[in-house]
Amino acid sequence: FSSRRRHTRLLTVTGVQTCALPISVHSLSAIKNFLAQNSSSNSSVADISDAAISGITSHAQSVAAGDLFVALPGKTVHGAQFCELARSRGAAAILTDQAGSQILRSTTTCDLPLIVSDSPRKHLGDLAAWFFNNPIQSMFSAGITGTNGKTTVSTLLYQLWRDASIDAGLIGTLGTFVGSESEANTRTTPEADELHQVFAVMKERHIKNVAMEVSSHALSQHRVDGVRFSVAGFTNLTQDHLDFHGSMADYFSAKAKLFTVERAEKAFIMVDSDYGKELLSRCEIPYVTLSRFDRSATWYVSDSTRTSTGWDISVRGEGGVLIEGSLPLLGEHNIDNSLLAIAIAVESGLDPIFVGTQLKNLRGANGRLEKVEMGQNFRALVDYAHTPDAVERVLASAREFTEGKIIAVLGCGGDRDRSKRPLMGKALHYGADVAICTSDNPRSENPEKILQEMTEGLTFAKPHAVITDRREAISYAISLAQPGDTVLILGKGHESGQEINGVIHPFSDRDELVKSIVGVR
Repeated sequence: FSSRRRHTRLLTVTGVQTCALPISVHSLSAIKNFLAQNSSSNSSVADISDAAISGITSHAQSVAAGDLFVALPGKTVHGAQFCELARSRGAAAILTDQAGSQILRSTTTCDLPLIVSDSPRKHLGDLAAWFFNNPIQSMFSAGITGTNGKTTVSTLLYQLWRDASIDAGLIGTLGTFVGSESEANTRTTPEADELHQVFAVMKERHIKNVAMEVSSHALSQHRVDGVRFSVAGFTNLTQDHLDFHGSMADYFSAKAKLFTVERAEKAFIMVDSDYGKELLSRCEIPYVTLSRFDRSATWYVSDSTRTSTGWDISVRGEGGVLIEGSLPLLGEHNIDNSLLAIAIAVESGLDPIFVGTQLKNLRGANGRLEKVEMGQNFRALVDYAHTPDAVERVLASAREFTEGKIIAVLGCGGDRDRSKRPLMGKALHYGADVAICTSDNPRSENPEKILQEMTEGLTFAKPHAVITDRREAISYAISLAQPGDTVLILGKGHESGQEINGVIHPFSDRDELVKSIVGVR
């Protein structure tokens, strides 16, 4: 559905593509009036003839003819510096802030109509929602937030809806899915203008239900402004992203923004953590509680039995509803993820009996305790665990189904929360029988320095190891594996590249596992 980046839908008559029409068109003056009515300070527009605007984008390289280019301030570069590129691609007008307008006056000859707003980033979501006629209102929408589990919960919802023959969408870490079509995402939660474009395309394609991961960054940076979800779901909160938020209190406050009247109609909150209980006291909307242990919760797990492939579970819900089935997902944390997905699926209108019969068909999310089976006599799994809590949980889960040793490979990403590195190293060291520290996505940092911080105060005597090269570390882990062992490759999960000094090199943990297991190098 790459046409969404051009803000168009294709019309087909008797099987022949005939033309392309814009999803929505508004005049520049109407956009100016909307901003003036929804801004704390006046917007201004140059005295230039009005223009028809057929799309909105904040990415100059994505501009199509007739677009309003929204030039936003960035971390290091202002979007106004790309206005010439936007103009060359057919932009009809520009929306920016005072700093952006000064850049345009001093460094470019761009003569497009210009709207100057007090804070275009704060208004972009509401503007895009209005521009595309609030398409999400036509769907049942679930916004899932939390440190761990967002991807799995949203993926399970998407799978259940699709199994019920409901046209469904999914937006998150694994990409954007519209029905059976998909595209990769650069972020877990897209920028506001792109997000509402996606919803518009979903509406055009008769999508009825959509599940979406909502990151704390997105909530802090106004990327979900203009979106009011039917349901907001909370999984858990553990240390992550403190390089951005500064403290756990601020991190939690960012997550809590989803559970307001402005953002959602109803909340589904896992209450087995202190943060889940705290969220109840802050929640501004009607809520439903969920728990693996507390039978006073609205939804709870009444029984769970481990099997060779996952779990047999029984779940109780509102009105005494009972859902039973076999869940082919490893790890106790996936009981929590499945409970949340089941409850929201029923809320969306799925028959509880149908949900129970479909549990056995759930596949989970790519890179989340994903099995790699090449005929070997040991278990090999790939998982995205990249926080101290997630590493502890995955290793504890592996202990439950492993007869032999747990051999685990883990790295920490560069240019991210440094304070969690020694915690992740300790979780690996004490949770695995053989701990192998390696490089993740070092980005602009020295991978050796990252490993020093990760292993601070720990002793890595053989067979434990610190191996900078991730490919070599995976190969070493496989060389140690014996019948009954479990090999876990942690941290990158579904990712298909490794970022080093600004360059993303092709790299898949799953592919590297396969090569090491079958001995292909």
